Amino acid sequence: MDTQPRSALDLAAIVIPSPEVLVQELDGEAVLLDLGSERYFGLDDVGTRVWQHLLEHRRLERVCEEMQKEYDVDESRLRADLLQLVGELIEAGIVTIEQNSANDTGNS
Repeated sequence: MDTQPRSALDLAAIVIPSPEVLVQELDGEAVLLDLGSERYFGLDDVGTRVWQHLLEHRRLERVCEEMQKEYDVDESRLRADLLQLVGELIEAGIVTIEQNSANDTGNS
């Protein structure tokens, strides 16, 4: 069912939330509901902050930079955790990715 191999996921990826997903935030946490599959995905406060940055910036590299500014965490740990979370969101059908293209200036 997974059409995008996880090994292809890197920080050059651009994240595209599914139009079928509804988000409800409460007390700093979020629940993402995929209307197509009727599956939901819960995010803690840090995961919710990642989601907010994904919506704003879309490029994983930029999300990583913004999270590094907000949290006192080792960069390699942050990158690994970010890639793991996005991989799980892909598997759940919450987001898809596209790789960075030469025409993308990175100003998102």
